[in-house]
This record gives sequence, C-alpha cells and structure tokens, in this order.
Amino acid sequence: MSETDTTRTVTGEDEVVDLCRELIRFDTSNYGDHSGPGERKAAEWVAEKLAEVGLEPKIYESHPGRASTVARIEGEDPSRPALLIHGHLDVVPANAADWTHHPFSGEIADGCVWGRGAVDMKDMDAMTLAVVRDRLRSGRRPPRDVVVAFLADEEAGGTYGARYLVDHHPELFEGVTEAISEVGGFSFTVDDQRRLYLIQTAEKGMHWMKLTVAGTAGHGSMIHRDNAITELSEAVARVGRHKFPVRVTKTTRAFLDELGDALGTELDPEDMESTLAKLGGIAKLIGATLSNTANPTQLTAGYKVNVIPGEATAHIDGRFLPGHEEEFLADLDRLLGPRVRREDVHADKAVETTFDGALVEAMQAALLAEDPTAKAIPYMLSGGTDAKSFDDLGIRGFGFAPLKLPPELDFAGMFHGVDERVPVDGLRFGVRVLDRFIDAS
Repeated sequence: MSETDTTRTVTGEDEVVDLCRELIRFDTSNYGDHSGPGERKAAEWVAEKLAEVGLEPKIYESHPGRASTVARIEGEDPSRPALLIHGHLDVVPANAADWTHHPFSGEIADGCVWGRGAVDMKDMDAMTLAVVRDRLRSGRRPPRDVVVAFLADEEAGGTYGARYLVDHHPELFEGVTEAISEVGGFSFTVDDQRRLYLIQTAEKGMHWMKLTVAGTAGHGSMIHRDNAITELSEAVARVGRHKFPVRVTKTTRAFLDELGDALGTELDPEDMESTLAKLGGIAKLIGATLSNTANPTQLTAGYKVNVIPGEATAHIDGRFLPGHEEEFLADLDRLLGPRVRREDVHADKAVETTFDGALVEAMQAALLAEDPTAKAIPYMLSGGTDAKSFDDLGIRGFGFAPLKLPPELDFAGMFHGVDERVPVDGLRFGVRVLDRFIDAS
C-alpha cells in the first residue's frame, strides 16, 4: 500500500455501511408503549459521531429512555431558509426465529446489510451521518443551514419524538422551510433505459382506534342474545371486508400519468386489478393510496371458556386520503353500527405538497448525475411519517432517502417485514446523491 493510500481521508462512501450496521445493532424496538429498550443509547452514539466532526448536538429525552438527537450545521448563507433532514431511530419489533440473519446483527450477506431498520430507516440515518461527517471533515459547508434530527418514537406516531420536539422545542427548527426524510427516492426499474425514482410528496392520515362493545355477562352454557363478542366480531368483519371507493388525489393522478408514460400504457385507477398488475413490487405501496383503508389488527375479550364477558374490544388501523377524513369516518360509523363505541388511540392528519420548486429540481439533478436513466416522479405514501408533525411548523416535507435498487428486490416488502435488508451499493449510491443534493438545494 502506498503512502497516499495510508493517509487517505475516510469518505462518506467508505463508512456508510459500517454506520448502518452499528445503528442496526442498537435494539430500539418500539412496542407502542415504554416497554422496549428505547432510543437513548442510539441517540448518544449518534451524538458522539456528530461531535467527532465538530458539531454540538443536543439530546432531548421526552421520557426515560426515549431520546432524540438534533444538531444544526451552519451554512454559507445563514440568511437563507434552512433545510431539515430527519430520520427516526426506533424500529418495529422483530422475532429473531423468523429471520435468516439475526435482526439486530447488522450482518452483511448477498451484497446487503441485513437487520431490523435496514430500510426503515437506519439506512437513511447512516447516509445522513456519513454525508454530514464527510462534509465537515473536508470543510465543505452546505449552501444554507441544515438541521439534522434523529428521532424517537416514529413507529408509534412520534408522540415522544417529533411531536415532542415540535411542541416543546420549536426553536430547534427556526428558519426551516423544507425537509426530507424516509420512504422516497428509491428506484423502480422500468427497463434498461429508464429507472423511476419515487419521491414522496403526500401521505395518508391515520386513525388508530379502539372499538368497544358492552354486552351482558353470563354463563357460557346459556342461550345468550346479548353477546359482546358476537356483536363486535360481526362489526369487525364488516370493516375488514369493506372495499372503500377509489379516490384519486392530485399526487396519485400525477404518479399514474408519469408511470403510464414510462410504461407506454394508460393506467386506469378505476381498474385497480389491471393497474396494480403493471406496478410489480411497488404495487403494495401504491395500491393502498387509491382509497381509504381500515384493517382490524387486534381482538380482546373474555377470561374463561365458560364465561360470556360483559365487554369485547378490538383495534383498527385506519388510514384516510388527503381531503377525505370526514368521508372515511362516516363510512366507518355506518359499518360499525350503533352498538360499537369507537375512540382514537392515535390520530394524525394527511399531508400533501406539490411536486415543484428548487428542492425538487435539486433532487432530480442529484439523481440524474449518479444515474443517467433516472427520472423523479411524485407518489403518495400509504403510511405516515414524522413529516406530519413538522408540517405544523409550516415545513414542507418530502420523502427522499435515495437508493438505487436491483429490480428483483421486493423493497416494499422490506418495511416491517422479515429479512429486512438494504443493498450495500444502494447505501453508497445514496451517500453520493445526498451529497450532491445538499450542494444543489
């Protein structure tokens, strides 16, 4: 090895894979309460990585163990509106017995980094850290202030992460007008001449709700006409089998038009079966953005086989399209009927922005510079992100965590799925794109 090689400065591309692996090894499972390990250790590690390159990150703990790390990088022109790059440190739980490689090992196999959070979203956390560290080591300030936030609790709605910071520390985001984060900027291969990169410009709202039916308790051997379990089960079945009407938003219409042009065919949202059949692996992401949805996820009742309980409960994961919340709740109440009491466990708005402006142009330019076949197009996310909280501060949010993916990888299936993994080459590609994007933004 030459003298030049031994003294070469480590780049973002060099370290992004190891950063991602280290993040995955922190078990930050979020069970929806405070029973998990929390994000504190990961937040402290992130703060150390930022401090190593001269930043002064601060850790904000909203509840014991539930911590977020935030830092501001001074730009060349601090009078310009600032940019926020945010990611979450928590992950959904994983059962190690179901996985090919342990979900908290960060193992490299088959050209990928494996583990819970590999795509949701410790990959973007690692890419952000890698780019920030590289730029600060080499003395390259961003054109404007950049705030980086590594957040707690996104997987349970952000109450102890983004929502806490927005409500209690809004000064951290002073001057921020735009933001990028997860579930966008990933590639969809049309053919050898064209890859589409889906930029998230909208996301559905949510109503996570608890349903309760009160009945008459009694002996299991008796004829019983007021059984809470029966009443609730019938209502839950009606909701679970219901097909909500197709509602095409501006974002979804733009997505279908752009994709149709790339495929050389018209995509009809009213014919969901044939439309989704043309979308390959991203059909899972797109299919749920054509209508409101309500999925039963939990049922609870009773305590003994020969006792009819006086109450039964269920939980529903409800998601509504931008502009269609009232319609969604009206449909739901009609399906549930008068005996079922519903109450929100967590509710949040839908958000939608337009696919235009200098930030979008910077995304397109950065992608095209690294992939000559790239074309950025807007789409709606069926889930939700911390962008909902930051929207309350007037921050325009986009999903832009750039990854060039192999066509055969079921990217949508990675989210909350078994054997979650991200390509090593995709991480390095993302570092290059993000670095260019910051320069152009």
